[in-house]
Amino acid sequence: MAFKQITSTQNSYIKELVLLKDKSKNRKKSGLFLIEGEREISLALKGKYTLETILFYPDLFTKEQLNKLPISNTEIIEVSKEVYQKLAYRSTTEGIIAIAKAKQHSMDNLKFNIPNPLLLIAEAPEKPGNIGAILRTADAANVDAVIIANPKTDLYNPNIIRSSVGCVFTNKIGTGTTEEIISFLKQNNIAIYSAILQEAVNYHEQDYTKASAIVVGTEAVGLSEAWRKASKQNIKIPMQGEIDSMNVSVAAGILIFEAKRQRNFL
Repeated sequence: MAFKQITSTQNSYIKELVLLKDKSKNRKKSGLFLIEGEREISLALKGKYTLETILFYPDLFTKEQLNKLPISNTEIIEVSKEVYQKLAYRSTTEGIIAIAKAKQHSMDNLKFNIPNPLLLIAEAPEKPGNIGAILRTADAANVDAVIIANPKTDLYNPNIIRSSVGCVFTNKIGTGTTEEIISFLKQNNIAIYSAILQEAVNYHEQDYTKASAIVVGTEAVGLSEAWRKASKQNIKIPMQGEIDSMNVSVAAGILIFEAKRQRNFL
């Protein structure tokens, strides 16, 4: 099968895609974003994302490999090495990039079909690498949703996609303001356990087998006062060294897997 070809980095469409890769405002305005890599594209398809276009560099990703992808109604474009390198985010390249439609992540879209969902909430995370690590942890624990409060970075930042190894597509994700999320949790009778040192008990002393939300903040500023007031119980991880905090994704992993450990005995 013959495909449309683009060989020039000065092509107007390629210039648009470069802006999608580099600029959050372009992603938000268009509702489109780039996905690089076969595994990530496969996870996006599994997560029912719509792919508008696939670009591939045949020296790295063959037409035979392309034929194995479960895609239909997707434009396919063969590109030159120069074009591919212009669009690729990673230093190690795979030869395939998809243009996908973003999903809506408002709290109104979050629904649960079990009575005791387990949620992981992160307030105002800024570093894409931390967000990606949190999403990987959430996928590994199979939590019922990840919620980002007061997001500072859009979910389809290429570094979040890369650092989450595609788990941005496998998790159910909601975003909103802290106030919106607290209201949502109260309306759905989901108990809030906030990782705050003040008035806190050791995290493993709590029961997370009922509907629960574990909330973590950034290492720099922690959680806002609203979470302390709304919390059923503040929780802490006992620290045995000289410092009093750890990376937010590590803390999230410790807390969420304690909840999973308890639930495995149900």
